[in-house]
Order: sequence, then structure tokens, then C-alpha cells
Amino acid sequence: MPASRTAQEPEVGDVSVADVLAAQARLRRYLPPTPLHYAERFGVWLKLENLQRTGSYKVRGALNALLAGRERGDDRPVICASAGNHAQGVAWAAYRLNIPAITVMPHGAPATKIAGVAHWGATVRQHGNSYDEAYAFARALADQHGYRFLSAFDDPDVIAGQGTLGIELAPHAPDVVIVPIGGGGLASGVALALKSQGVRIVGAQVEGVDSMARAIRGDVREIAPVATLADGVKVKIPGFLTRKLCSALLDDVVIVREAELRETLVRLALEEHVIAEGAGALALAAGRRVAGKRKCAVVSGGNIDAMVLAQLLADIRPRPPRKPRRRASERTRPPLATVLATPPDSVPHPIPAIPAIPSDIAVEETSW
Repeated sequence: MPASRTAQEPEVGDVSVADVLAAQARLRRYLPPTPLHYAERFGVWLKLENLQRTGSYKVRGALNALLAGRERGDDRPVICASAGNHAQGVAWAAYRLNIPAITVMPHGAPATKIAGVAHWGATVRQHGNSYDEAYAFARALADQHGYRFLSAFDDPDVIAGQGTLGIELAPHAPDVVIVPIGGGGLASGVALALKSQGVRIVGAQVEGVDSMARAIRGDVREIAPVATLADGVKVKIPGFLTRKLCSALLDDVVIVREAELRETLVRLALEEHVIAEGAGALALAAGRRVAGKRKCAVVSGGNIDAMVLAQLLADIRPRPPRKPRRRASERTRPPLATVLATPPDSVPHPIPAIPAIPSDIAVEETSW
């Protein structure tokens, strides 16, 4: 497997900010911007890609790649390997553009993701027990039948499409954006879009499923990912192109424990009423270790199996969040009950007016 991946490395092209802007122009008519929500109990803005078409950001890269290929005159059937979300993105994009699509998914992929792919008319093939085994099988089919193979992350058009998420965040001026990392396509695209504006980009990975963090440190050996709720980021070897981009552009990579990820997913559902899959809650789980005045975590997807979610809600009792700290001006005011019980002529000082909400306090946004 590593040898076949290495053989493909010289074919990988470069990607730039101009490619991200071109992707934004292509996708504008198909994909409306997803909303931004302020999670007050976490103190973090959330980019809700779980509300994206097909329930994940992956459709951005898939659609951009198919549109760019059509511009180049490439009308071959497309094939991909995916744990689920990329497959759904390819299936939806191929349906919209009337292009035949085949998706190879590993055994054990969530049933909701398999059903999502089949719903849009793509052919589903299941092979292997990991993304990398599905990847090798899909490459073999592409070579045998002349299909266009579309990587889930290590493709310039895919990376540019994922970067359009960063363009949508730019007007809101975050100082740090936290992004989940599997193969690195989303992190690379968002970093390309925002790094030149002084925004810090922090990646998030799960303990034992941290191939990109190891690769950035120079360890590019294949790893055996441990079992994790974040099935969407279980990648043994990160992309060649994404590894170069992440090494150059990321400010840090935070490693999250599995228990932290599970508790964050449950809190997200119960306190913010946001349904996320494991990888979708990963960036928020890492947010507690990232400093910033306007932090933004990408909720990358919401395609969680209903039985898995029900089991998590039944098993996990999250710790109550810390109470918010009061400002100094609030601590000096008399309690409301005391003010109401005091006769008007005996009040020593007038009741202070309620101060205006400072402009830097986040208010939920549902439109752009």
C-alpha cells in the first residue's frame, strides 16, 4: 500500500489561493453558505457544515473537482474511496452533473452514509476494513476500466473546494480556526484561504489516529489507527500534497482523547442542539486547549448513525459546564430582590441602567 501511494506522488500538482477563489465562483450557484452559530457554553463559534448538502463539507471538494474536470473536457465516470462523507459528496455532485459514479467504502462504514450514497444513484462497492484498503481497491478499478479516480483529500481541485469554507469565514474575522484532520484536505484548503489574513489555523486529531501530526514531525510511516468514534478521520497515511501544505501552513495540531471527543459530542447535542458525527465534534473538543478571542471550530459533518448516537446519549453523563464569570460592574450591583423590596424614597443610589451589549460579544448568526 505505501509503495502504490508513493508511486502517485509525482503526479500531484500544486494548489493556490487563486484555485480556492476559482472554486468559490464555481460552487456559488450550487451550494449556499452554511451558518455560523455561537456556542455560548463553549465560548466558540461553530461553522455548521453538518447542515451542508449531504451533511458534510466533503461535497464542496467533490463538486468542485467534477466541475473543474468538465471544464477541462474530462467526462469519464468517476470513482472514489471513502469512509462515507466523500462518497456522499461525489454521489450528490455526480447526480447533479449527470456523471456516472462508483464509490468504494470499507466494511463497517455507517449505514446512514451507505444509504446516503445509494440515494443519489451512485454504485456502492464495499471492500476492506479501512479507508486505505478501500483506496487501493478503487485505484485498481480506476486503472482497469479507465475511470477518473477522485481522492478524498489529495487532489488540488478537492483541496480548493474545501477551501471555500475558509472564504465564507473570512468576513467574520476569526483569530483562530480549528479544523479536524484525517487526510488533511479540509485543513489545507482552509489554511490556504485564511492564512494570508493573519488567522491561526489549528488542526485536531484523535489520539492513536494522528498520522498527519506524525507526518508533520517527519514520521511518515504507516500507522494502524485505533478504534474511534471519529471514523471519518481514520487514515493510515496522510496525503502527499496535503502533508506539504499542512506542514507549511498549520500553526499547531491538538491531539484529543477519545473520552473527550465522546463527551463533547453529547454536550453539543444536549446543550447546543447540534447533531454532529464523531469527526464533526473533533474540532470543538480540541477548542478547550486553543487560546483565542474569536475562536471558530468547524463542525465538519453530522452523518452519525442513529444507534450510535442513542447509545452515547444513554451512556455518557457530561460534567456540567462552568458557570460564566461575572464582570466587575455586575458584581457591584445590588441584588434584584433587594432593590425591589426597598421603598423608592429609601434607595441610596439610582438603579444603574442596563449597559449596552459590547460589540465584541458574539450573537448567533443564521445568515450572511
